[in-house]
Amino acid sequence: MRLKTKIHLLTTLLMLVILVATNSGIYLLYEKSAYDTEYHQLQTRANDLSSTFSQLNAQTNLQQVLRAYMPTDGAVYIYDGERLKTKVQATLDMPEGPSITYTMPAIWIDGTVVDITLQQSMEEVERTLSLLKVILIIVSVIATIPIFLASLVLGRLILLPLERLNETMRKSASTGKYEKMDIPVKGGDELTNINRTFNMMMEKLEQHYRKQEEFVSNASHELKTPITVIESYTKLLLRRGFDNREVAQESLLAIANESSRMHEMVLQLLELAKNNEHLDIHFEQLELAPFLNKVASQMQHAYHRAFIVDVKKPSFVYSDEKILKQLLFILLDNARKYSEDEVHILATETANHVCITIQDFGIGIPAEHIPHLFERFYRVTGDRNRKTGGSGLGLAIAHGLAEQLGIMMDVKSTIGEGSSFTLCIPKEGQQ
Repeated sequence: MRLKTKIHLLTTLLMLVILVATNSGIYLLYEKSAYDTEYHQLQTRANDLSSTFSQLNAQTNLQQVLRAYMPTDGAVYIYDGERLKTKVQATLDMPEGPSITYTMPAIWIDGTVVDITLQQSMEEVERTLSLLKVILIIVSVIATIPIFLASLVLGRLILLPLERLNETMRKSASTGKYEKMDIPVKGGDELTNINRTFNMMMEKLEQHYRKQEEFVSNASHELKTPITVIESYTKLLLRRGFDNREVAQESLLAIANESSRMHEMVLQLLELAKNNEHLDIHFEQLELAPFLNKVASQMQHAYHRAFIVDVKKPSFVYSDEKILKQLLFILLDNARKYSEDEVHILATETANHVCITIQDFGIGIPAEHIPHLFERFYRVTGDRNRKTGGSGLGLAIAHGLAEQLGIMMDVKSTIGEGSSFTLCIPKEGQQ
């Protein structure tokens, strides 16, 4: 069964159930109220008649008194035990239709105890109830028409945006494009919000697809170079390497270097892919000076270069030790590649952040290249890459790690004087 049909049936049936229950309640309440009213009136007549009996004497016209208290379309019966003493009724023969009776004891004229029974015909009430029943049934039938029409409008109101959404998704699947919904500028209901969310999702998918496409293209291009070099020198070895020692050494050295570059690039690609997912981060308090000294010491032992730590004021920082250390390693390695002099690590503090600046004194970076430094495979010049062996992935990885930690990165550089990368880490409570 289609959703539209379900909405029509369910809404119509639900409203009919509510209408029938309401009308039934109205009918039953009116019926009870009508019977209770007639019964109370009958009880009042009986009490008044009983009080009047105490004031009667032998000369009183009993039939006239009983007629004065007789119900409309009813009768009055006086019983002495099981025997009927007298009766007065509106008609010769009381109808056999519905009626109510009320009986109470009273003192008769001669001082004996008798039972007074008042009977009231309920035919008029029943006719009124029958008329009310017909009116309620007609109202229910007539009300079904607008209820059904309202269910049609409701179904269209709900399903039309969903059908448009479904059609857009079908079109996207068939064309391979990231189609989006046409959304009015104004409007904030749930269906409009769903369409906005769908458009946001399609934009994100398109962005990720473009990035993936670019990433695969760049990765294949970057891996093609070392593979081509390895293949060329391997063929050279096969042709002349076994007869010429110098050619063999040159070929093996080139193969080793390109293999190392390709290995490093593959590791960086894996690291970049891993960082695209949300990392398991554990924030903790780190004593800044020992932490930075440890990082600098490890870099000095690895590359036999001077890494100077200068902690001005801050003593603690709140971050994930493992990820922050990886981020610093990338930036320090980048600084030592493009600078022959010592590298400075300076820690300062502002009102809201603890800032760690990594300063090198190398060739610097032209201003037009700074906005692109964190893009994948981006390099300032090809010559620089051949000299350092960089792949253009390190800073992209660093940028991803910084985003995961909530760290802002800032780059400043002057040609011929060097570059500085500053990490601004939020203080405790701002993570």
